[in-house]
Amino acid sequence: MTDTVRTSELPTPVRELLTGRFAWFLAGRTVDLAGSSMTTVALSLAVLQATGSASDLGVVLAANIVPNLTLLLVGGTVADRMRRRRLLVAANLISGALLAGMAALLLAGAYRLPALALLSFGTGAVSAFTAPALRGIVPELVPRHDLFRANALLASSQNTVRIVGPVVASVLVATAGGGWALAVDGLSCWLAALAFLRLPGGSRPPASGQRLLRELADGWAVFRSLRWVVLMAMSFALVNAFNVGPWNVLGPEVVMGQDGAVGWGAVQAVRAAGLLVMSVVAVRLVFRRPLRDGRIWGALAGLPLLALGWSGTAWVVAPAAFVGGLGFSVAAITWESTLQEAVPQQSLSRVTAYDDLLSFLAIPLSQLLAGPLGRAAGAREVCTLCGIGCIASCVLPLLDRQVRTMES
Repeated sequence: MTDTVRTSELPTPVRELLTGRFAWFLAGRTVDLAGSSMTTVALSLAVLQATGSASDLGVVLAANIVPNLTLLLVGGTVADRMRRRRLLVAANLISGALLAGMAALLLAGAYRLPALALLSFGTGAVSAFTAPALRGIVPELVPRHDLFRANALLASSQNTVRIVGPVVASVLVATAGGGWALAVDGLSCWLAALAFLRLPGGSRPPASGQRLLRELADGWAVFRSLRWVVLMAMSFALVNAFNVGPWNVLGPEVVMGQDGAVGWGAVQAVRAAGLLVMSVVAVRLVFRRPLRDGRIWGALAGLPLLALGWSGTAWVVAPAAFVGGLGFSVAAITWESTLQEAVPQQSLSRVTAYDDLLSFLAIPLSQLLAGPLGRAAGAREVCTLCGIGCIASCVLPLLDRQVRTMES
């Protein structure tokens, strides 16, 4: 695979990306991700701290994910209809207010499940509008030839805060209480909104005069017309189906059975390190054929599952998880950059919303089936088969000539 990449002089030096208008987006996105990476941990621990009820926690978390999936396509359509900067500012202000409401309930000792679930529902609904806008705004901020480096910088910040954020949230909950942790999350949303205010307004999307459902249908027509997008979205859906459930459900069972909780924690930390290392290195890499190269590198994500099936010990699974993290980073960055380069700007948020929805729908099914399949056929055996399926799903789009030959 070494022939697929080369180092290159940067068309725009990284220092300029970090001082221009993209820098404000990177700052806002990093602060926003820092808060959101804390939210799930802080909310989970806060609910358990207040009630000790896993059932209450399940209700609160479900109240968050359901509106996110339900409204994702609407969010993509809205992000294509209005200035994305304005949408990001408004969404972060609203999210901050909702998180502040959660914090106030807990700090006042006034925990009520219906109220907390309603606020959680609100944050999930808002996130359905922010995700498509975040993916769609990057081409407005950097030239086409800088998209890959911009996405690599975004991935670096994302992987960093996803390591640090949950730790900070856990410490805040343990020392100050869940209410204060959620208050910090809310403040991060407001700080992100201030950073997004510094972004250029962008051009107003042309008024289509169409109803929302008509624009949803038009977005689907664009998505469906791009064969390579459909093939890649199907590939990601299959990868999630084969990977997410077995890794998150069966992985802890296999590794902890041999090396305890510390062993599984070490595996997760090493995988996170792989994600971070490659996202940092990728800033200085050029992929001539990003779809092809991303699929080849992405196939490495199946190695940790094969390691679970072959050995299951932390010292074998951890190196495989590190390599898998490297591959996953390349796959994600090349895909994001190719979408932003090749999909018409006026349809980009809707296309990414359809892409996200197809990928996300596979995750709950994977998580639900992993446990029963593991009990029926053996956890390590299921991991092995799913590792093979993951690798096959990654390379399957390479059967299409357009995926193999598309250049950046």
